[in-house]
Amino acid sequence: MSQWNPVCPLTEILPVTGVCALVKGQQVAIFRPRDDEQLYALSNIDPFAHASVLSRGIIAEHEGTLWVASPLKKQRFRLSDGYCMEDETRSVAAWPVRVNAGQVEVCL
Repeated sequence: MSQWNPVCPLTEILPVTGVCALVKGQQVAIFRPRDDEQLYALSNIDPFAHASVLSRGIIAEHEGTLWVASPLKKQRFRLSDGYCMEDETRSVAAWPVRVNAGQVEVCL
């Protein structure tokens, strides 16, 4: 059963960055692309390098869609659903994320 899990205050995630959080034993990369409450949550594990690095990737916009580029091998993952632009068989998990009373929460 899925439930909302508190992560941190929204103020702890600077705009245009990502952070990593351990949520129910899973590394979750949480991205805040702009200076608002829109957030995205993906697996932090790069499926190409098998390393915990996606939260340190570069957020970019391509044709109106937000992506994160892995800092190691540069593959791009769509923030909305984890789809990998270069190889759809290597997409990553995505989870719902929200801000509730100033607190970031992820639903796993």
